[in-house]
Amino acid sequence: MIVHDYNGTGFWSPEAVQRRYKLYARRYGVPPLYDLSPRVHQEGGKRWVYPVIGRVIECIETGDLACAEIGVEFIEESASFLFGMILKSNTARALRRGRLTDEQKDRIRARAVRMLCAGYLPREYRHYAKLVRKIGIGDYLPRIEREANLNDAWVKHYYDYFKQHSVG
Repeated sequence: MIVHDYNGTGFWSPEAVQRRYKLYARRYGVPPLYDLSPRVHQEGGKRWVYPVIGRVIECIETGDLACAEIGVEFIEESASFLFGMILKSNTARALRRGRLTDEQKDRIRARAVRMLCAGYLPREYRHYAKLVRKIGIGDYLPRIEREANLNDAWVKHYYDYFKQHSVG
């Protein structure tokens, strides 16, 4: 049988994600309600094992804080993934609709600002910006003004976006 496994390894292997899910569920005092097994499709002599993060994304949208924690870790990750742009965009959209702790919100803000200040703006950054708009930029605007290259058109675009939608 030919197996096409699209999951990550190590920290992002299905087993590692499942272990962290149980740990985070305990941390937040909620039962681990969801089966985070990757979706599998089999046809003929081939089997496709899809990324477990797809299951995590589904659970984030239900308000599961343990899955939201994994989602925040995923967008904090700089490593490349197969289908990474799509999965990270979908993760940011789910986090925008899900429930987040104040600590998770601040980690998201910090990640978006670090990326902006570094000028690292992959295509999924658009979804990170929308997520930050929803949760608020907090007190990060002065840091962007100090550290970001505001002469770069896209950096300036996102700085203006955050500034326009900041409260106060």
